[in-house]
Amino acid sequence: MKRDYFEGADVAVTVCAKDGTILDMNSKSRKTFLKPGQDGIIGQNVLDCHPEPARSLLDDMLKHPRTNIYTVEKEGLKKLIFQTPWYDGDDYAGFMELSIVLPESIPNRVRKPKAE
Repeated sequence: MKRDYFEGADVAVTVCAKDGTILDMNSKSRKTFLKPGQDGIIGQNVLDCHPEPARSLLDDMLKHPRTNIYTVEKEGLKKLIFQTPWYDGDDYAGFMELSIVLPESIPNRVRKPKAE
């Protein structure tokens, strides 16, 4: 039995192939990114969903896999965007994006190593 761990999560998860084709979106991603009246964008190219300069950055990330992390504010919500490559075994397969709404204040906890 295959489980979709991200389906009920309160984080938008979008998965793309290395050519930019959108392979999967969880329900939060669909709710976040689909425009009214739009059934879905799975099968479309992620580059077509982004204006410049984000489009060029994503295109370069597809060609040169690396992680990209930043925050953005949109419609009064601050979000953490985490884009990272994913792999099929050892083979680069594309990237996934996690979009997480951040609360107004976030505690920062500094963990100290345990004394030996």
